[in-house]
Parts: sequence; structure tokens; C-alpha cells
Amino acid sequence: MTDPNDNPLLRDSTLPPFSEIKPEHVTPAIQTLLAQASAELDAQLANLPDEVTWDLLVAPIEARGDRINQAWSPVGHLNSVANSDELRKAYEESEQLLTQYYTELGQNQALFNAYEALAARPDFAELSQAQRKTVANALRDFRLSGVALPPEQKKRYGEIQSRLSTLTSQFSNNVMDATHGWHKHISEESELSGLPEFAVAAAKQAAADKSLEGYVLTLDVPVYFTVMSQSDNGALRREMYEAFNTRASETGPCGGQWDNTAIMEEILALRQELAELLGFSNYAELSIAPKMAESTQQVVSFLEDLAAKSKPYAEQEFAELQAFAKQEYGVESLDAWDIPYYAEKLKLKRYSISQEELRPYFPANKVIDGLFEVARRLFDLSFVDKTEEVDTWHESVKFYEIQRNGLPLAGFYFDLYARAKKRGGAWMDVCRQRRVASDDVQLPVAYLVCNFNPPLDGKPSLLTHNEVTTTFHEFGHGIHHMLTQVDVAAVAGINGVAWDAVELPSQFMENFCWEREILAFLSGHHETGEPLPEEKLNNMLAAKNYQAAMFMLRQLEFALFDFKLHMEFGKAGFASVQGLLDDIRQQIAVFSPPSFNRFQHGFSHIFAGGYAAGYYSYKWAEVLSADAYAAFEEAGIFDQATSQRYLSEILEKGGSEDAMVLFKNFRGREPQVDALLRHSGLAA
Repeated sequence: MTDPNDNPLLRDSTLPPFSEIKPEHVTPAIQTLLAQASAELDAQLANLPDEVTWDLLVAPIEARGDRINQAWSPVGHLNSVANSDELRKAYEESEQLLTQYYTELGQNQALFNAYEALAARPDFAELSQAQRKTVANALRDFRLSGVALPPEQKKRYGEIQSRLSTLTSQFSNNVMDATHGWHKHISEESELSGLPEFAVAAAKQAAADKSLEGYVLTLDVPVYFTVMSQSDNGALRREMYEAFNTRASETGPCGGQWDNTAIMEEILALRQELAELLGFSNYAELSIAPKMAESTQQVVSFLEDLAAKSKPYAEQEFAELQAFAKQEYGVESLDAWDIPYYAEKLKLKRYSISQEELRPYFPANKVIDGLFEVARRLFDLSFVDKTEEVDTWHESVKFYEIQRNGLPLAGFYFDLYARAKKRGGAWMDVCRQRRVASDDVQLPVAYLVCNFNPPLDGKPSLLTHNEVTTTFHEFGHGIHHMLTQVDVAAVAGINGVAWDAVELPSQFMENFCWEREILAFLSGHHETGEPLPEEKLNNMLAAKNYQAAMFMLRQLEFALFDFKLHMEFGKAGFASVQGLLDDIRQQIAVFSPPSFNRFQHGFSHIFAGGYAAGYYSYKWAEVLSADAYAAFEEAGIFDQATSQRYLSEILEKGGSEDAMVLFKNFRGREPQVDALLRHSGLAA
């Protein structure tokens, strides 16, 4: 057995000792913890009395699960933010062990019987709401884990889960490697015409980092989107577009090198087989079993109805863009790599505002201060910088403790900047879960991660307004996790929340980025400190819904593709992954990308994340979040009664009750789509 003193992952610690964790610690730690957990479970089940109680059954299982999570959480996190070949190998080895352990746990007939016995007790109703929900969720999850399957099918279920774990990891690695495996080396600054000063400086620094003269452009998202929307060099835009949109595929400049084609096919085939094993006709049915949505048809109808409402507006937006590009620039037809560029030009002409023009007014530190001020006014929170006292994985990472009335409630790491060996995108993840054992409260801790341009040449990181809303979005996830007052880990914070409701608090927070009162303290010029000038503010607010319908259709395209893919894969009439995507674009898009586009090969949300047959959740939850925010618009954005009701009914209760029940408790009725359409400028 591994000596805990030699392995930082086996030590009891309030926060992970990141600087001490090495790849060689990972597999031994997970092996040790899983062996202990299995032995303890066997002993527990062997000694359970006929009268099963919560304290005898569930509490020990929660404690063991938390111990495993405390070791695994920093490993999974480091694999995303400080990746290396050695860590990746250790992560994948351990992920296989965990998959096997949790599969066996979910198929443990004796354990299932014990949960059923607990639920059948005459005094079961006397347990807390959180405890009852935990047991109900566990019974549901046992069934979805194949507990009722005959032995051969149980074995096959385990094999499928193990293989899926390997494949989804490979998919994610391929996307990361393909993103970092290409760059554009440029000798002449004239080729960077149109790019803002900070982007040129960053490209020069990127070249120096590679010991090259001149400039280097990468496929990191902040770089890519700046080039696509700002570069006057059409040939450069096309080259970057092709490199980005063929990542991890069989075509493009790195074609075949990190190809996800066969991986996607195998993932889809295994998911379909898994669904059929469990008695569902397709994986989409299995996916929504624990969600708010009641049927696959309800999801498809919801998405298609939103698309039908949005498409006339989107067609008008695209026609205006085409007319502008032709009239002002003599462009007869728009290619995919032209659309963001001319869209930015039209926005600039129409509203005299651009994302780049706003950057100087949104230095990252000012935005974070403003974000904390919003949280203070809404929920009476204060934020104490504890970075100097906490071990982190990179010098740019900050750690904050959240307090109310001087008492700690939670903590979080803030990792804002893009760098090598860090996965792209923005996300929130769980470091520590809130749980209460023997009156000892373990406070929740979160990771909040973004990928913004880092500070350079003595200048702070400057954000676009889009990046400001991203920060608020991830913080919304964070406070959902951190402000919970539920004492049972399985349904505390974001745990146990229906997946199609989990985006409610994150999308809700984005709305505050558009309020005049808030923008006054959220913005400040990085040199002079002056807030966003009135004229720029007016123009920015006027441009809020610029091309909102085109954006809506793009999100609906992704959601319909994902959902129908998991409904139709392998069925008669299903042509191919690409064929389905083409059909959906034909149905709802106002513009189809070039034939070489391989968007799906980098669609990590559904092939490597938790959104398989669940990407619709973004739009589903946006209906909830827009309607929830409408309550603040009606009462006043900092109205204390509304804030308190939102805090107590949504944030503090986590997954302890069904999402629809919590929403109705807050809003007084079921959600309505009107607020989303109004906020998006798509209502008459």
C-alpha cells in the first residue's frame, strides 16, 4: 500500500497541493483509494442490519466518494490546464480504473437492494428533502447503470464504458494537439494589417517564444477570433479559417495527423449499443432520462420552433451583410472567412463600435472588481484574495475566499489566461464539494477557467465585452456550486442538477453585463481609469442584438445536430455524420460553410464533454435564465427581495429538488419563452 506521506494525493488537505503533484503519484493514489473503498464497501454491506438507515448506508458511501474526488479533482484539472505526455498517460490509466470502479458500484445488486430498503422504510419521509432526493437519484442511476441486466450484459456494459472513457479522452487530446500543432509564421508586419496593436505585439512574443524572427499566429481562440474579425488580409483569414475548422480531421494543413473521424464513429456506435442494452431505442432517449425534458420529440420541437421563429430575422441580417459587403467593398459573394470580418465592419459603420474599440475599457482586473461588486450587491458577499497563502499550478492563477459577515462560505481559483499545454475554452469545475459530517462542514471550492490574452509588455489583459460576459457566465456556474446550503454532497451545488437546467445560473449572470448602472463600475480605461464614455456605452447597448438571430441559428444548428445524431445514428436512412450536419444546415442555416469544414471533429462538448444529446441544454436553460432575469427587470436589478428569493430557491438549493419545482418556487409559474425572444431582439 502506498505511504500517504510519500503521495500528496493521499494526504488529507483542505486544498490540493498542486506544486507537489507529479504524474507518478496519480495511478498509485487512485489504486490505493479504490482498493480501500471496495474493501470498506464489502465490509459495510456484510454488516448492514435489516433496518437500513441513512447513517449506516449513505453517509459512509458519501465519505468515500468525497475522498476519491479530493484526489482525482486536481489530477483532472491539471490534465486540462498544465498538460504533459506523462500526466496524460497517468490520467488515462487512472480514468480507466475509476470507470471500472463506478461501473461495478452502479451494478452492485446488494447495494441497490439496500437503497431500495431505505426508500421503503415507513419513516423515509422523515429524512430531509436533500436526503430523499439523493436516494431517488441513486435508484434511478442504478437502473441507468444496468443493475437489472443479466451477467453477460452487465459485463458488456462495463466494456462499453471503459472503451468510451478511452475514446473521449483521445478525442479531447487530438483537439488539443491539433490546436497547438499548427501555427502561421509571418515575416512582414504588413501581412498583419488591420490587427490591433496588442495582437501584433502578442504575435511577436509568440514568435520569440519559438525562437523565430517576425510574428507567429496560433489557433488559440483569442488569436483566431481576432484575426477572423480584424485582419484585412483575406488570404490570411482563409488560411487560419481552414486550419482552425479542419482541426483533428482527415483534411486541412494537418490532415490525418490527429484525426477524430474513426473515434467519432466508434463513440456513436458504442453509445447506441449502450442505450439499447438499457432498453432505450437511441442514446438521446437515455441522455434525457435524468433531465428536465420529457421526450426526445419535445426537445426536437423546442429547437425547431425556436429556429422557425429566428430564421426570418437571420435571413434579413445576412442579406443586409451581403448588401453591405457588395456596396462598400465590391465583394460579390461572402465566404465563411469573410463573414466575421465584414460583420465587424458593418457593426462599426452602423453603431460606431467594435469589440476591439471596447478592449481598453475592460482591463481584466477592473472587470473582476466589477463582478465582485455585482455579487456583493446581490448576495451580500465579499471576496478576500488569499493567493499568497494557497498553492496553485501557475503564477498567474489567483485564489479568492468568499465571505459573508466575515465568515467564509467557499473559495475558488481564477485561471484567466491562455497558454501552452492548457485546453481552450472556458469552464467551471468542482475542486471541493460542500458536505456536512458530524457537524463538520466542508466548504465548497471551484475552479473558474478562461483563455484570455495574457498581460503583455507591462499592459494588463484587456477583454472584449464578449469576454466580459464569458467571465460572468463561468462565475455564475461557480456561485451555483459555492453558495449552496445543502449538506448532502450528491445534491449540493451543481451536483444532481438536471443537465438541461445547469446553465440557468451561468446564463443568468451574463445579463448584468448589459446594465448601464453596472457598466459604470465594470469598465475603466486601463490608462486613465475613465469609465466607458456615454456615446460608446449607448452604441454598445444599441448593438446588443446585432446579428442575434444568426447567432441563435448557429447555436440551434449545433443543438439539433447533436440531438438528431444521437437519435438517428445507425438507423435506416442515416447517411453519415457529415451528411446529417449538411441536412440540418440546409434546413435552418442562412449560410453553409465550405465542404472542407470539419466542425464536428472539434465538437468536444458532445464527444469529450458531458453534452452528448444535451447541447440543447444551452437554449433550454436560456429560456429559464431569461425568464428568471425578467423578474429582476420587473422589480429592479438589485432588488433585495428578488435577490434573496433567487439565492434561497435556486442557488442555495442546488440539486436537492427538481429544477422545475425550484424555478416555479422562484418565479411563481412555469418558464415562458417570451423573455428570451425579447432579450434577443426577436420579438415583434
